[in-house]
Amino acid sequence: MSTEQAPKYPQPGAVAPLYRIGIDGGGSGTRARLVDAKGRTLGEGHSGASGLSQGIEQAWRHIGQAVQQAVQASGLSGPMAPSHANTGLGLGLAGANNRLLHAQFMQANPGYQSLRLASDGHTTLLGAHGGAPGAVIAVGTGSVGLARLTDGQIRSVGGWGFPSGDDGSGALLGLRAMNWTQQVQDGMHANGPMAQAVLQATGGQRAAMLEWCCAAGQNRFASLAPLVFDCAGHDPAAAALLADAVQCVERIALALDPTQALPLALMGGIGRLLTSRLPPDLQMRLVPPLGDAMYGALLLITLPENPHE
Repeated sequence: MSTEQAPKYPQPGAVAPLYRIGIDGGGSGTRARLVDAKGRTLGEGHSGASGLSQGIEQAWRHIGQAVQQAVQASGLSGPMAPSHANTGLGLGLAGANNRLLHAQFMQANPGYQSLRLASDGHTTLLGAHGGAPGAVIAVGTGSVGLARLTDGQIRSVGGWGFPSGDDGSGALLGLRAMNWTQQVQDGMHANGPMAQAVLQATGGQRAAMLEWCCAAGQNRFASLAPLVFDCAGHDPAAAALLADAVQCVERIALALDPTQALPLALMGGIGRLLTSRLPPDLQMRLVPPLGDAMYGALLLITLPENPHE
């Protein structure tokens, strides 16, 4: 667990951009939402991964593609169309809590009027509670927990990245399912539906599965996670992996807020699938998020500076 410094917000009196774009970028993809000065959504777009650990150049390229789609969806053209010079960009990107990657990304700004960058977990937190105190656990390709305490401090748990961190995530579920399948191939466990499904999804033969693993990264392992859910009802090995993922969510929740008093939003594709498996006391704490990570990224541009951040 750590208490981290959140990004600085624009100072009062700064010239407001004509348009704002909120970016949610991670290891699997990038989403962009374009809004006008009154916060009205004009268009959205999506593209490939923009997690900073996968490369700064790739991140900016995919962000540019998602932004271009959002602008095209808006139908705006001509002198008043969104451009770098009249647009503020708020970004929540996986890996932005790494200071070196953060600095390298900011230095590569192609010319946006204003630029605010935070981790995708932080913008998820902002979006879920609108900047108010609360906690969020985001479990998708990766996983992280964050909480905004009543005194304004930001507390984080996890977010160490794949493969050493991201407990309970899709990538870790897929990796562990693969590990089980390898052990089945070696005769260490009896064969079952999950191992059969993983083998078929990765080539159908031992040699093909080995080649798949050698080329696999976070995203490819996460692609195996749905197989774990599909098999959990009739395969004890798959059920055990999901039980471990649930325990990871429980531990993150307790570390974030030992008093269990803050409202908690559980987000992300894997998080939503795990919700019904959580113990009743934790389910009772869950609240629907006010908005998504793109909404949180937009708030980066507009929220006043917090003295605790």
